[in-house]
Amino acid sequence: MTLEVLRLEAQQTLDDLLKDDLIPFELTARKIESDDSGQYVIRFYDSRLFSITVAWEEGQSFKDIFRAAVLDRVKRMRGPLSETLTIEDR
Repeated sequence: MTLEVLRLEAQQTLDDLLKDDLIPFELTARKIESDDSGQYVIRFYDSRLFSITVAWEEGQSFKDIFRAAVLDRVKRMRGPLSETLTIEDR
């Protein structure tokens, strides 16, 4: 899959999570970067959640891995979600 296809899958996943009230704020998958080790960084450029890194390999469900990573990260957020996270929280 191309990075653009993965970005579109990530955005659809984010839209579904928001629609189902599983995340408390809208996120936009702005960019995906990858390296040769199977690590993908999905960049939101949002002050509450700047990016998420996931490990993914062909044959796995990118949507499922990304969804679990987003839900886990949002669950671990501290304080009011309208506040800006510190760099340590990103």
